[in-house]
Amino acid sequence: MEGLVSAAYIAAAVLFILSLGGLSGQESAKRAVWYGIAGMALAVAATIFGPGMSNYVVVILMVALGAIIGTIVAKRVEMTEMPQLVAALHSFVGLAAVFIGLNADLELGSVMALKASGGDLLHLAGFAATLAKKTAVEIGILKVEVALGIFIGAVTFTGSVVAFGKLAGKVDGKPKQLPGGHMLNAGALALCVGLGIMYVSGAGLWTMLLVTLIAGFIGYHLIMGIGGADMPVVVSMLNSYSGWAAAAIGFTLGNDLLIVVGALVGSSGAILSYIMCKAMNRAFVSVILGGFGGTSGPQMAVEGEQIAIDADGVAAALDDADSIVIIPGYGMAVAQAQQAVSELTKRLRDQGKTVRFAIHPVAGRLPGHMNVLLAEARVPYDIVLEMDEINDDFPETDVAIVIGSNDIVNPAAQDDPNSPIAGMPVLEVWKAKQVFVSKRGQGTGYSGIENPLFFKENTRMFYGDAKDSLNALLAKIA
Repeated sequence: MEGLVSAAYIAAAVLFILSLGGLSGQESAKRAVWYGIAGMALAVAATIFGPGMSNYVVVILMVALGAIIGTIVAKRVEMTEMPQLVAALHSFVGLAAVFIGLNADLELGSVMALKASGGDLLHLAGFAATLAKKTAVEIGILKVEVALGIFIGAVTFTGSVVAFGKLAGKVDGKPKQLPGGHMLNAGALALCVGLGIMYVSGAGLWTMLLVTLIAGFIGYHLIMGIGGADMPVVVSMLNSYSGWAAAAIGFTLGNDLLIVVGALVGSSGAILSYIMCKAMNRAFVSVILGGFGGTSGPQMAVEGEQIAIDADGVAAALDDADSIVIIPGYGMAVAQAQQAVSELTKRLRDQGKTVRFAIHPVAGRLPGHMNVLLAEARVPYDIVLEMDEINDDFPETDVAIVIGSNDIVNPAAQDDPNSPIAGMPVLEVWKAKQVFVSKRGQGTGYSGIENPLFFKENTRMFYGDAKDSLNALLAKIA
């Protein structure tokens, strides 16, 4: 039986690796998701029906309940809410790691008490039987694993809850920290390390309960100190944390697949976070420590006025244009305007015009958010280009259409050293001959940063809900 479980775990691990590899391309992403589903189904089945399991009624009921809740949530959540859903799911992983770690200590205490009393250890099964066979050195290692799992899990849980609040607009997106910010975090970390050493030395479960509270504060304080412009990186970073928490608990439980999956999630999340930080010209360490990305001085004053244009004016400009670049952002997702964008693209291409899409690495509030929306609307993959592939083409572009984007097209990133996004690579849409910005109103974006693009002479503001505005524009285009 153990051989079958090991074989199932190996097969599941291979499927997870294939899934991660397939997600790197839009054409293979759907197949990759099915690989992941098959791998997880195989892993769950092998775990439930493997040796050492008991209380099958409770386990199956919990699996069924979780599946029902997951299905209901998945059906209700719109693509615009996907970033906060991902953050919420990360919090569950962290909380599970904390509970498993605390339970492992309780189980260890019961087994040690049974050993000390000379009780019968042969009737023990599952995790308890594994604990009974451990030597003193192995128990010490187990406690280190428990401490790491609880610490990372607690940081992940509270950090993910705060990230959910910021992404959902329930918590202010501006960076906020208590007085003494970084020193407070460092002191809390040092205290957790001290408590961990005490725990490994035999101090008792109370140390881990304190670590849970203190690590929870660290997670809360870290993410509260990160501004809205960096939230896509935060989501990826928390994904990495949840993976490492799972890996630590995998070592605790002696579950090889959990170790492998946790390591895959943790490393891929860390690599993605690093890539995104490079794309935003952010220092990776600065982002994960929190509190960076605020202003270092007064921002440059924005001069001029925002000039509005109607659908007739935009249609006339598009009629004269040969080269058009569309820049989608979170506003397109909120308005669910991707189908209208797709239809606009089709009509313009049917007229022989060159239409392409420019995707910033952190467009929206989740990596790949815009790519998924455009794929859903059946926009051809070959005209969806990354920032580095298209940024040099804007000077030769007749019309750039910005749909619900702010920070990723903000020239202040290059012109204002005191801007919160100073140094962040952006799509240089202002270099196009004409720029049309589809926007609800004159307010700032998610990060609260004013955008000088909206005041430039070659920019016109196409106000209104993106879907309604584009439908009005489609009525003017044959």
